[in-house]
Amino acid sequence: MIGLGTIVNCGTVALGTTLGLLLKGGLPKRFEKTIMSALALCAFFIGLGGVLSQTLVIREGSFSTQYTLLIVLCMSIGAMIGEALDIERRLEGIGEWFKRRIPSGASSGSSTFVEAFVTASLLFCVGAMSIVGALEDGLNANPSILYAKAVMDGVAAVVFTASLGAGVYLSILAVLVYQGGITLLAGFIRPLLSDLLIDQMSCIGSVLIFAIGFNLLDSKKIKVGNLLPAMFLPIFFLWLKGLFPALPW
Repeated sequence: MIGLGTIVNCGTVALGTTLGLLLKGGLPKRFEKTIMSALALCAFFIGLGGVLSQTLVIREGSFSTQYTLLIVLCMSIGAMIGEALDIERRLEGIGEWFKRRIPSGASSGSSTFVEAFVTASLLFCVGAMSIVGALEDGLNANPSILYAKAVMDGVAAVVFTASLGAGVYLSILAVLVYQGGITLLAGFIRPLLSDLLIDQMSCIGSVLIFAIGFNLLDSKKIKVGNLLPAMFLPIFFLWLKGLFPALPW
């Protein structure tokens, strides 16, 4: 059944969020802080691993990097587009809209409701497994990649919710729309997406996951939402590369 992977993924996030809410009241603040630090380190690890897997190569017996200029172009131009559209503020607006419509008992005292929604949505949606898994599910009815991602997201949802609160529930909608949308449209977009293009989109996504780690550590906030357009700019730059092979990226 096409789309089953996304359905299971949404289910594990819902289960993890529910378990996180049950744990939230019993977790001292010092536990929450340590858990968030641990999750930040995991985000660093996942993000860095994703970037290095696409950019680090061995040439003539020594390490070298590739696609560095492409990453710089996508991130800088994507930041300008995202800032112009103010995606971060719009994402926060969606979270606030839902928060006002949730019974007060479910969100009272939670100053991190919007942060939970935005951060969890980005972590669950951005990255190689979301894209490749959704494409594999949509094209070949093979949800195995998304099943593995579902387990990871479910565990992460427990930790997120125990630390940040019920806003993680809203990330289910983000997973359903983003991941489910790619699955349904896979038959139409797959001919346009080369393996190289998917790799580069995933690489940019890994950079964004790395940035999330800084936000989880309560350091200076990076507007990761405003950087999202960068993930789709490899489509444009690799198209230009096909027209003009001499381009340096």
